[in-house]
Amino acid sequence: MTQLAVKYDVFQAIADPTRRHVLQLLAESDQPISLISENFSISRTAVVKHLKVLEQAELVSAKKKGREKIYTLHAEKLKEIEDWLQYFDLFWDNKLAQLQSLLEED
Repeated sequence: MTQLAVKYDVFQAIADPTRRHVLQLLAESDQPISLISENFSISRTAVVKHLKVLEQAELVSAKKKGREKIYTLHAEKLKEIEDWLQYFDLFWDNKLAQLQSLLEED
């Protein structure tokens, strides 16, 4: 019996602070695992596991270059989060407008 690969979504991927930090690093430039790992007190193996989650969520991709893997950010996938948050922006805009209306009545 084979184990199915877990597919992470964008929300699961950014739930971890280490993965969010990795995304920030990759927003600056494409980087190999060795450079990414230098920014953390965890093992390189742990960093690789975080990178795999980000890859499965399609937030990063890896390309072999010689003996290294170079990781690239795909920030367009973060649009899903922005879209979700926009709903709550509208919610709070409506609540604040109602509050303003109540305050102006007094």
